[in-house]
Amino acid sequence: MSRSGTTNSEASMSSATKEILGRVRQLVPPMLERFHKGQMGRVAVIGGSEDYTGAPYFSAMASARLGCDLSHVICTPTAATVIKTYSPNLMVHPLMRSLPSSPAKPAGEDSDPSTASKHDTDPSEIASRIIPLLSRLHVLVIGPGLGRDPLMQKTVALVIQAAKKQNMPMVLDADALLLICNDPDLVRGYQEAVLTPNVVEFERLAKALNIEKEVAKEGKETDRVERLARELGGVMVLQKGGKDYLSNGTVTYSVDLEGGKKRSGGQGDTLTGSIATFLGWRKAYHEGLWDVKHKLKEEETAGLAVFGGSAITRECSRLAFAKRGRSLQASDLTDEVHTAFLNIFGEVDEDIFKL
Repeated sequence: MSRSGTTNSEASMSSATKEILGRVRQLVPPMLERFHKGQMGRVAVIGGSEDYTGAPYFSAMASARLGCDLSHVICTPTAATVIKTYSPNLMVHPLMRSLPSSPAKPAGEDSDPSTASKHDTDPSEIASRIIPLLSRLHVLVIGPGLGRDPLMQKTVALVIQAAKKQNMPMVLDADALLLICNDPDLVRGYQEAVLTPNVVEFERLAKALNIEKEVAKEGKETDRVERLARELGGVMVLQKGGKDYLSNGTVTYSVDLEGGKKRSGGQGDTLTGSIATFLGWRKAYHEGLWDVKHKLKEEETAGLAVFGGSAITRECSRLAFAKRGRSLQASDLTDEVHTAFLNIFGEVDEDIFKL
């Protein structure tokens, strides 16, 4: 199955992981001539501000490199100018706004509060320009490069509420998780939401939801992620770490693929983009856009999609670390997405109709 020329990733997989990846593989669409643009995933990343332009780019590019048809970034105007120079393959929408920070900044973003219009300072006004885009999308990623600007946070909260009404899957990471710490009801009970906290973010969420730090007496490593997911009413939570644990409070998976040993910033953005593409494929799968013999149940495929995104990211990290060692950067993971896919899933088109 490996195409990388490096150590075969299968060697680090447990039998349980191999079995789960066999099911995940069913969500991967074959490359068929009858498909048209957009059917295999339309993803938008909401984030990106003056100080943080890399994160939304890495997330959107991971989504695109994995196989999503259309990848968008919705960000502030200053971030948009920069992100557009990173790649012509992304559609970048300068629709977000941040609060004024300096009178010296140009009008339209970070401008003098005495001259800024309601058009650029009212979260409802700003959200009203983003929400119409939702009907053109399949999945949202919210948080990469978002920052903690109050106007950005309030705007995103309104977009989340609108996306829920459309039953749209969403992946929340980074500073979008701060929203959940402050208002868990924003996603509570919404089972199309996926949270991807790192160690620090997980502890903030656990504290906000009064989940004690001690694990169960029997030493079950997944106890806290399961309790957090249950407290949020069945939201999928992926607890990142040496192993990734993901749970909706009822079903729990452990992703034990080997990853790299360098913990540079931005690797979690590859994760969010990868999960988003799998969630987009999940939608196409349940719409029956290609034929399979043994249909997976809809209630199990959300977890499988998240598992797939985690597996791809860990393999990207492993491959990049093997090449770059301690010099590894987030952009190195982007370069490995396709090879990681081939190592884990092989050429799906070879036997898709046997599934």
